[in-house]
Amino acid sequence: MYKLLLCWRYLRTRYIALASIISVTLGVATMIVVNAVMSGFSHEMEDRMHGVLSDVVLEGHGMENIENPQFVMDTIRMLAGNSIAGMTPTVHVPGILTFRANGQDHSQQIMFIGIDEATYASVSDFSKYLNHSDNREHLSFKLREDGYDVRDHQLQDKAPLRLGMEQAGWQRRRLAAERQKAWEEQQSHEMPIRESTPDSAENQNQDSINHRADAESQNLQKHPATAAAKQDPFGPQQYVPFDPAKEQHPGVIPGIALASGRDHEGNDHFFLLPGDDVRITIPTAGTQIKGQDWPFTVVDFYESKMSEYDSSFVFVPIKELQEMRGIGTNVSAIQIKLKPGIDPDTVRDQLRSKFPPELFGVYTWRDKQGALLAAVQMERAVLNILLFMIIAVAGFGILAIFFMIVVEKTRDVGILKSLGASSRGILGIFLGYGLSLGLVGAGVGMAIGLLFVHYINQIRDALEWVTGQPVFDPAIYYFYEIPTIIDPVTVTWIVVGALSIAVLASVLPALRAARLHPVEALRYE
Repeated sequence: MYKLLLCWRYLRTRYIALASIISVTLGVATMIVVNAVMSGFSHEMEDRMHGVLSDVVLEGHGMENIENPQFVMDTIRMLAGNSIAGMTPTVHVPGILTFRANGQDHSQQIMFIGIDEATYASVSDFSKYLNHSDNREHLSFKLREDGYDVRDHQLQDKAPLRLGMEQAGWQRRRLAAERQKAWEEQQSHEMPIRESTPDSAENQNQDSINHRADAESQNLQKHPATAAAKQDPFGPQQYVPFDPAKEQHPGVIPGIALASGRDHEGNDHFFLLPGDDVRITIPTAGTQIKGQDWPFTVVDFYESKMSEYDSSFVFVPIKELQEMRGIGTNVSAIQIKLKPGIDPDTVRDQLRSKFPPELFGVYTWRDKQGALLAAVQMERAVLNILLFMIIAVAGFGILAIFFMIVVEKTRDVGILKSLGASSRGILGIFLGYGLSLGLVGAGVGMAIGLLFVHYINQIRDALEWVTGQPVFDPAIYYFYEIPTIIDPVTVTWIVVGALSIAVLASVLPALRAARLHPVEALRYE
């Protein structure tokens, strides 16, 4: 009993130990906060990667080297049919997207992806990343009349307004066609054209449609399937002129970062909207490779909130891309979605045993992103080691303080031993004192860390209000809230580690106190 009483007395009266308690508290709180934020970021990143990539991917070694995709998919079903929830073919071709905005042509390197509208949503979360609500229910590459979200549906009302998006669709296309027609009529009558100053997002975005007045002849020559063709029953076939107010080119869905930018307030400003026409240049198939460009109409936007994807992916119907490339039914890859609970590595190994590695490559989504995932894990491990050194520094502080207390309490130790206290009892006093320091520091640190994590976004808002600067810029991180995940196992290990360091730091001073001889201790002063 006397050991507990002395530990409590030392803890209350020795204010010098407060420095060690604060060190342990700050170390534990910092590690809890950092691990929670890192876990949140990792989970969000992996969730978005997995939302874009299917569970397992079978690729041909080449751009479109899977010559009979239906046979390949039948073979996959024969090998792992009970594990498969969905499957779809895709074509991947690098290209260049070109559009006109603010009177200038803009070009961007892209990855042109051909997908099957009916099956692609079954292997990924592609549909939930689309802007138009109808496309999220049933994907279509036809331009919608209206209904494009002016706010980010993934973040509901917490996202800023998408400036200009409310004017997207057929209405916008018709207005642009009417202006183009009026301009042509003025040109034919040699009337001066008065240049107007753009005063809205809708006016700023019309050049991309007006610039396509000469697309009809090229479209009929290169892509007659996109023009409205009518047959004269009494004469040869005649092509009806392409009317941009009523017709569209083949639809494409680009990543949202290809068509927009954010201002300092976090609002999206679009220089390309659904209804605008663009041109995409891709290499031709065959031995003599050259670039061919084709007209397309933007029908929606794709927003996964992964900048790597949103700034490079452009989706198109797979049949359109196959026709443009002249590759028949060849595809680049087979995307496979597994049933819940199925291990992707097991299915991957099954397919690898059947398909020759010199012709096909089979990967899980983690294999495809292995380098990035490994880098994140390494960063997290190194950061934990560095932060744990904060608690280690507190341990050295406890060691120094305890040695000083032992020297100061030498006479008290001698009195206790002369009254019958054992060496083990003296050892227990100082070990208990170290444990009590660790308990107080780790307990308070855990409470502070958990409270900080719970109110981290409110704290961020307060810091932004005080400093007037964005602390967590959504334009950089693609998050409007700081994601956090508290892992009870991780919190437990942090607290146990802090307690262990505090106790270990008190072992040497406690042993020195326990070995003191009563007579020598009493003669100390």
